[in-house]
Amino acid sequence: MAVTRPNILTNSTALQQYCDAVKALKNEFTGPTTQTVHIPGPSHPVSTYDLFVVWHVNAMMTLTPAGQSDRNAAHSGPVFGPWHRFMLRQFELNLQRVLSNPAFGLPYWDWAADGQLPKNQQTQSKLFAPDGIGGSGTPITTGPFVFNPADSQSFRLRVETDSNGDLRQTNRGLNRTLGKQTQAPVLPKKADTAQAIATAPYDGPPWNRSSNSFRNHLEGWLPYGMHNKVHVWVGGDMLPAASPNDPVFFLNHCNVDRIWEAWMKKHGRVYLPDQSAPASLKGHRINDLLSSLISAPPTPAAVLDSTQQYVYDSLAV
Repeated sequence: MAVTRPNILTNSTALQQYCDAVKALKNEFTGPTTQTVHIPGPSHPVSTYDLFVVWHVNAMMTLTPAGQSDRNAAHSGPVFGPWHRFMLRQFELNLQRVLSNPAFGLPYWDWAADGQLPKNQQTQSKLFAPDGIGGSGTPITTGPFVFNPADSQSFRLRVETDSNGDLRQTNRGLNRTLGKQTQAPVLPKKADTAQAIATAPYDGPPWNRSSNSFRNHLEGWLPYGMHNKVHVWVGGDMLPAASPNDPVFFLNHCNVDRIWEAWMKKHGRVYLPDQSAPASLKGHRINDLLSSLISAPPTPAAVLDSTQQYVYDSLAV
């Protein structure tokens, strides 16, 4: 039976459950998806939560296909939608497991709703309140994800990336700089979302950051905005490849997935490129396997219809 993914801005129960489950995964080192991951430095435990950070970094560092620099295994090409959908579903299943609640649906952050607010009110969104997920800080000092060096159970970053994008160990608090980046002083608005949904096809030549397509509008390369703008607006640890270190990452991407679902409701469950595309698009064709560290990898074709696993409480954008 499909679970319902709720709006975290209007569902306080989902907010509390999400925070509880994230903290549980952050301190789980023997779960069914945990595994040994090589990170330079001394022996270092990687929790179930941390594994999703490692997975995202690895996908970003995997060029698809090798030998070019336009696309990686999760971004800057057609697979952006399917790969993140697959990742979110694996994360949702783990949240359900630690909550012992198979009916739990990963909540989404409708950032365009907050984007409708005046600039000085956007950082005051209830999501970033002390009884939400906390606000700005280096590190943050409010909310459920505050780092306390003396408390081994407190939320902490254990992996991050260096200036070259390579994984390294760390042991620190979570950084956020809401609305402080000059490239993204405000969040996207509902008009931006509506424009993206009106754009077709799903993707097209040159299948990268220059494509005039829905995927590229949603990802936020052409024009700059949407998903990319949200990462930059949140700032701090949402900026590098290790961005899943901030639990807001999954709320952002759940909304991205919701927008994709709204697009498919309008345009159909279609995906490009098909399997007849040349080897230069390997990793992004409809029957190519997605990058995975968690479970057997599906193809983009296998995740186009997710309605047997989950639905959204609303597709209104």
